[in-house]
Parts: sequence; C-alpha cells; structure tokens
Amino acid sequence: MRTYHCFWLLFWAGQPHQSFLTTLSKRTSGFPEKEKVLVLSGNSRRDLHRSKRSWMWNQFFLLEEYTGTDYQYVGKLHSDQDKGDGSLKYILSGDGAGDLFIINENTGDIQATKRLDREEKPVYILRAQAINRRTGRPVEPESEFIIKIHDINDNEPMFTKDVYNASIPEMSDVGTFVVQVTATDADDPTYGNSAKVVYSILQGQPYFSVESETGIIKTALLNMDRENREQYQVVIQAKDMGGQMGGLSGTTTVNITLTDVNDNPPRFPQSTYQFRAPESTPPDSPVGRIKANDADVDENAEIEYSITEGDGYDMFGITTDKDTQEGIITVKKALDFENKNLYILKVEATNTHVDPRFLYLGPFKDSATVRIQVEDVDEPPVFSRPAYIMEVREDVPINSVIGAVTAQDPDAAKNPVKYSVDRHTDMDRVFNINSGNGSIFTSKPLDRETLLWHNITVIAAEINNPKQSSRVPVFIKILDVNDNAPEFAMFYETFVCENAKAEQLIQTLSAVDKDDPYSGHQFSFSLAPEAASSSNFTLQDNRDNTAGIFTRKTRYNRHEMSTYFLPVVISDNDYPIQSSTETVTIRVCACDHRGKMLSCNAEALIHPTGLSTGALIAILLCIIILLVTVVLFAALRRQRKKEPLIISKEDIRDNIVSYNDEGGGEEDTQAFDIGTLRNPEAIDDNKLRRDIVPETLFMPRRTATARDNTDVRDFINQRLKENDTDPTAPPYDSLATYAYEGNGSVAESLSSLESVTTDGDQDYDYLSDWGPRFKKLADMYGAMDSDKDS
Repeated sequence: MRTYHCFWLLFWAGQPHQSFLTTLSKRTSGFPEKEKVLVLSGNSRRDLHRSKRSWMWNQFFLLEEYTGTDYQYVGKLHSDQDKGDGSLKYILSGDGAGDLFIINENTGDIQATKRLDREEKPVYILRAQAINRRTGRPVEPESEFIIKIHDINDNEPMFTKDVYNASIPEMSDVGTFVVQVTATDADDPTYGNSAKVVYSILQGQPYFSVESETGIIKTALLNMDRENREQYQVVIQAKDMGGQMGGLSGTTTVNITLTDVNDNPPRFPQSTYQFRAPESTPPDSPVGRIKANDADVDENAEIEYSITEGDGYDMFGITTDKDTQEGIITVKKALDFENKNLYILKVEATNTHVDPRFLYLGPFKDSATVRIQVEDVDEPPVFSRPAYIMEVREDVPINSVIGAVTAQDPDAAKNPVKYSVDRHTDMDRVFNINSGNGSIFTSKPLDRETLLWHNITVIAAEINNPKQSSRVPVFIKILDVNDNAPEFAMFYETFVCENAKAEQLIQTLSAVDKDDPYSGHQFSFSLAPEAASSSNFTLQDNRDNTAGIFTRKTRYNRHEMSTYFLPVVISDNDYPIQSSTETVTIRVCACDHRGKMLSCNAEALIHPTGLSTGALIAILLCIIILLVTVVLFAALRRQRKKEPLIISKEDIRDNIVSYNDEGGGEEDTQAFDIGTLRNPEAIDDNKLRRDIVPETLFMPRRTATARDNTDVRDFINQRLKENDTDPTAPPYDSLATYAYEGNGSVAESLSSLESVTTDGDQDYDYLSDWGPRFKKLADMYGAMDSDKDS
C-alpha cells in the first residue's frame, strides 16, 4: 500500500526585488488525501529581471521496512516555471540520490527504490534543482530538503548478556538484591513506545521477583536454605511497547546460586561408638575414627574434636583430620589389660567458625560416648627394674654369685620364665646366669685394673613361648683390691759429676700404683738392705710419695766405676701391703764447674777422635758410584761417534745431510768432482767416494748413462731412485752441491767453476748493462777479454 504525506510549498512572485515561500502542508497522521508537492513559483515575464529566489525546504516522511512490490512514492517537485512543455528538467542529488531515491526528470516525482531501515540511517539530506533542458542552465537556485524515516516497531529488546550468573547467601531476607539485568531496543525511543522496555519474570517464582522498569532481581521468599536447594534458574522477559499487547520481547536466563552460611551444627550419626585396642598398642597409635556430620561446606563445616570427660581422659587423646573432618582417637599411655580393660570417654564435636546470626538455631556442637575395650595379648616378661647395678670385688673366686635379676610374666597365665646372658655383650664369657632364678655369678677371674665396668644384657623369655622375651641392662662394677705393688713412674737413669760434693741431690723419684685405694696412695721409699750400708748414695723419703737420692761422698772417678745401680724398695700403705724393688741407674760423668755434663764415656779419653766405620763405608761407596758413572759416560760418547748420521729405524732413506760448508771450489779434489755434476755422461760408476773411508766394499751396480743436457736435479733424483733399489747402497745419501742455481735464471750461472766444462769463449759485455752494482765485475771480466785478444 502506498503511503502519502502532504506537504505544500508555494512559491510566488511578488515585487521584482524579492520572493517569498510559504509552507502549505503540515504533518498529518494516516494517509493524506493529497499528494506531497513542492511547488516552485516564479515570474515568467521575460522583460523583467529575474528576482533572487530561494527554496524553502520541508520534510518528507517515509515509513521504514516498506514491503510493497512497487517503488515507494516519496513526493513531487514542481516549479512555477514549468509550463508542461517538457522544457524543464528536474535533478536530484545528495544522500542516496540515483540509488535509493530516483526522480522523474520530467514530472519531478521522487520514489524510493529499496526498503529503508531507520536503525541503519534515520535521515537523508538531498538537494533539488530545475534546469532548462535546452540550455542546461538552472532556472531556480539549488536547495536542500530532508527525508526522515519514520520508525516502526521492528526490533525486539536484546539483553546485554545471554546468561547471567549471580549468587547470594542462603537464609537471606526478602528483597535482598541479587543482580540487575539490562535490555536495549534499537527502535526510536522518541517516536511512540517502540523502545519502551518493561521487565517481567517468566520462571523463578515464588523465590525471586524483578522490578519492571529497572530489571533488578530480588529475593521474594524468606529463609531459602542451601541444604534444601542450591541452584535456581530464573527466566526474565523484556517487552517493548510498554508491555502492551503486540509488543516484541526478548528473554534471558539468570543462574542464581545460594552460598553457604554456618546455619547447621555438627551432628554425630550415633550416640555411642565401640572400639577395641590391644594392650600392646604403642603410644600415639590410632585406635579408631569418629565423624560428626555437618550439612554446611568449606570452613563452615570445619569441626574440632575434644574429650570432655571419662575415665580414660589421661589415657587417650583425639585429633582432627583436616582433610576428612574426622576425629582420630589415639593412645597416650601404655595400656594394661590386667590393670584396666575398659575405658569410657565423652567426645564433643564443635564448629570452629560460628555465625552469631544463627545462634538462635541452637548450640553448634554435639557429643557422643566412646567405649574402648582393651584386649589381652601375650606379653613378654617384665623385669622388676629397668636396669640393674651390681658390685663385686676383683679377688672373688670363680662361680661366686654377685647378684640376681627378676622378671615375671604380666599375663594372667603367669608363664614361667628362663634367663640367659646376651653373649654379644659378654664375648669373654666372664659372667653366667642361673636360667631358673636369675642369679648372676662369675665364670672367670676379674681384674679391676684391666676393666673397671662390665655392661652385660640379660634376656628373660617365656618357657612356653620363647619369642616373648625382654631385655634388661646389668652394670657390674669391679671393686678394687690391693693386689698391685707400686713402681717407678718412669725409668730413672741419672748421672753424678766426678767433682760432686757430699749430700748433693742428684735425682727425685716418684711412684705409681695401678690400685685405687679409697684413702688414696701413700708410698714409702727405702734402699734395699744389701745396699743400705755399702752404697755410695743415700735415699731420703719426702713423705709426699716422692724420694730424693743424695751423694754420700765427695768426688767420683768414672775410670774406677762408671755406673752405679741403686736398688730402691717402694711400699704402699694399703692392706695387704704390696712392695717392689726398682733399680736406679747412676752414671759417673765429667762436668764443668757449673755442674753441666760434658762426657760420661770412660773410653773417650783413650780412643783418638776420628770418623766412624759407617761414615767411611758411605764415603767409599760414593766414590765408586762416581767412577762408574764417568766410565759409562765416556763409553757412550765413544760409541756415539761410530753411529750413522741417521739413527731413526723408520726413516732411513731420502735424507739429505747439509754439512754447512762452501767447499774449496775448483781446487777441492777430495770431495766431489764438479765436472761430473755438469757432465753426467762423464761419470765413472766405479769411482768410490773420496771424503770417507768405506767400511765394506761391494761391487757397484752399473747404471745407465744420463742423457745429454740433463738437469742436476733430475740427475740427483735418478741417482736417489737407483740407490733406493740398490742393496749395496749405504742407509743414507750424502750430497754436497756447489754453484747450482737451477734453470730459468736470467743471469744464468756466475760461477767460474763452469769453465771446467766450457770449451768456447764467453762474452761478458752484458755485465755492463746490469748497472753500477756490477761495474766492478764488468771491469774485471772485460779486462780478461782484452788480455786474450792481445
């Protein structure tokens, strides 16, 4: 259906100097009865000057989303200059001109060729002009007009998110904010209600509600419990046209999660728990686990267990397993079935994080009773003491009882026990034990001075079940008996000067005793009876466990008696008294006036001073070794002179030895004949070397004569090859070369040695062309040529 809006613009001519434009149409609703015409009025009188004119624009309106099959009619342009004879042409330019909007150049009708969408472009600005078809000149000035696109409700509301996620704490009050949803409408908000959006809830009642204008979702039900239901899915609708019938709508989903709060106390699933524990359970070992259930999660479900009362309060403990929130009951002390076989505990479970808002729901803790039955097990024997200490004198006879240990079976059966000594602790089998009554007795003699303490282990085992055994340490101390005589603390060897005076102290003696008397050591010193009267020395006991030796006479002679042996008797003061006789060695020595010893050897005055026999033998051996070294060195040097120049076993061929001498020129007839080198064909193969004496004579091999003009290098290489294959050739090659410069030299050879093999005369005039450096040589050889000519 074609839609019309009527807008009239009339242009008329007034005074020649001005023009006026009046709007004849106004905006109407519905379909107009008249066409939209833009009328151009002007003065057609040709004798008057054309007045200044302008186009007064008005707006054309089109509905968007036109669905007709024909082009949509927009309006009509008309000029009062148009006589209907087709002399004028209407031109349209601007937004969409020629594409979206076309104009009939003859009638001025404007049409839209495509469907227009206000959401893409709401306003089009165009320019219109009427021109003379024949001259192409405009009859009216160009002016603009606007085509506005009227909106229709063709866009439904769109939410900013397809899915919203929100969470609120459980047990929240009614009206608690959850989340706000937002929807937008692409239609024109200034034209009608196409863009006016209203929110409503399609799913989620009666738990939640939504504000129709803001889209705010709130709780609508009191005390929603997460433990009953945790997830909620709410569907919200947004509808335009203010929610009226015929409006377009869109929906979104809101996923709401109730978060946990501590609104549930822990609860034991049963009031009494039963556990069994063998009496052999070691401390800190678990007995059992209990668990209180809490419907909350995470930290709200954390539980702390404790034992509040019971007869096993000191025997058992409980800890919390943080991973499973279980209470682990453990043994704190050793259990004894014979002493107590049943324990009753009261265990309490308490939340560690309590929310004060929900204290009205009751105490957040619970308790249960735990009964622990101790089971009897076959236990090993138990000694009456954890360790035994015994004492015995070291002089007791063998098989003497020194003490006893006692062990009993703690079980009700009271099985008999047998005893034994752990031989790993008594390798020498010094002690033994009566297997029946636990009496320990000696099996070998004891010696306190050898070992003061003996630490042995006694084993008590049940006779019916030897695997049930226990051990106890026994510490045996050996008591001292005075069975060792005192002796010198060290070996005494002293001296007396020949010029010593009487009553002069020459040595202080001290003694030691292996025994350890209770009151300490008390030693007494005296001379042996046989030396008391005839000795040259006296002994004085200092009463402090030391004694001094003094001279009895003046002057001693080492030639008469060089050494004295003084027997000393040492006695202790214990019971029974022990004594020993020790000997002090006293040597007579020569001393200076200050009493410093010079010599104690009587033979030193008789034998002359000289080297010892050992020193003489060492010197002689050194001389012999030196002589042998000199002889070997001389023999090696002599043998080295006869060795060949090349001593390598691997490289015995193709070696050239340079003698670093220049030779004697033409007069040198002892080495090589230079003429032979210049004339290889004149070589006598039978001629031997003249510079060395041959050691062995072999018949030389006959070799082919070298061809004429053979270069010396080729000649040498040929001879080397022949010698390599010659078994009679020496193991090295010796070469002395004189005046050889090789081929290609500009000056050729300058040596006078070549004159030996040259028969013709030589012209030396070219030496003058070589420059001042060769002037002397040119003068010398030029003078020789002059002598020959004369």
